[in-house]
Amino acid sequence: MVDIVRRLSPKFAAGATMVDEEDRFVAENYRLLKEAGLVEAAVPAELGGRGAEIAALCDMIREIAHSCGSTALAFSMHTHQVAIPAWRWRHQKVAVVEGLLKRVATERLILLSSGGSDWLGGSGKAVKVDGGYRISARKVFTSGAAAGDILMTGAILEAEDGSKSVLHFGVPMKAPEVKVVETWRAMGMRGTGSNDVVIDDLFIADAGVSFSRKAAEWHPVFQIIATIAMPLIYSAYLGVAESAREIAINLAKKKEPNAYATDLAGKMDTALRSAQLAHRWMVNIVERNAPSAESVNEVMIGRSLVAENAIKTVELALELAGGAGFYRVNGLEQRFRDIQGARFHPLQRGPQAHYAGAMALGLPVATVF
Repeated sequence: MVDIVRRLSPKFAAGATMVDEEDRFVAENYRLLKEAGLVEAAVPAELGGRGAEIAALCDMIREIAHSCGSTALAFSMHTHQVAIPAWRWRHQKVAVVEGLLKRVATERLILLSSGGSDWLGGSGKAVKVDGGYRISARKVFTSGAAAGDILMTGAILEAEDGSKSVLHFGVPMKAPEVKVVETWRAMGMRGTGSNDVVIDDLFIADAGVSFSRKAAEWHPVFQIIATIAMPLIYSAYLGVAESAREIAINLAKKKEPNAYATDLAGKMDTALRSAQLAHRWMVNIVERNAPSAESVNEVMIGRSLVAENAIKTVELALELAGGAGFYRVNGLEQRFRDIQGARFHPLQRGPQAHYAGAMALGLPVATVF
C-alpha cells in the first residue's frame, strides 16, 4: 500500500496548495485512492478487502501525509471507521458488521466519522417513534463530508426519568433529510472538507441502531474506538512532521552551515524521533488486541506525546529553514498550520492528563473524557 501511495504522491502534492488556498476538499485525491483500491484497505481479505493490519494502515496514512496532510487526515477518518468493525469481526467474532465491511469492499463506500465532535457526551436528539427513532442533529468537523456515503454517528435519547443514552447508527448521506453545510474555513488542514452535516428528522429503524450506551461515560465499544482510531489519526500528523523535516533539511543545506543551524537540526530530529517512538508505542498497544481502560490510557499518552513532539518538530523545521521557510511556495508554512490540528482531537491535553493521573492513583476514569 505504501508503494501505491508513493506512486500517487506527485498527484496528491500537485493539488495540495490549491485546495489549501481555496478551502476546497481534496476530491481528486479521494478519487485516486478509490481507483487504487485503498478505500477497502482495512477490510479483511476474507470479505474482499486488503486485510491490512493497523501498523500497515498507519504507514499508508503517514505516506499520504508526506505529500498532502489534508488527504491523510480525512482518509484516516474513513480508515479507522473501517478498521474498528474489521477488528471486531476478527477478534470478537461480531457477525453483524460483516455486511458493512463487504459493502465497503465491493462498493468502495466512504465512511464518515462524527466521533471527535460527539465524543462520549454525544450530540443531537433521538425521539422514539413506532419502529424506530426520529433523529435531528448537527454534526461538526465531519471530515470528507462531500465524499461520504455513510456517516457513523449517534444521537441522545432522553428517558422520562431524565437519564440519557446515546444511540449509535449509520446515516445515509444521500438521504433527503441530510445535508452538508460548508462551514470549513480553518487555520490548517483546509482540504479535509470537515464541514457540518445537518440531519433533519431522519428516521432510523430499530434494526439500524448498532448499540446504545449511557451518555458521558466510557463504554467497552468506545474503548475499542479510542484504542484503534488514535494511532491512525495521528499517523497523519506524524507524516506532516516528517515531511516538514525533509523540507527544512533541504533548505538548510543550501546555506553555509553554522553551529546554530546544526543545533536546530539536532533538536528537530530529536523531537521527531520522540514523536515516532511514541506513535510506535500506540501501535504496539493496538497490537495487544485488548482494548480496555488501560489501553485507552496508554494510547492517549502516546497521542499527547506525538502531538507535542510533532508540533515541536515543525516549529524547529521552520526556524531551521530561516527566511526561506516563510515563503508559502516552500511548503513549510502550510505544514506549520496543518500540524496545529494535532492539538484538538480527544483526549486533549487537560483530560488526557487527568485520565492518566486517575489511572496512576487508582481512581475511577469512567467519566473522564
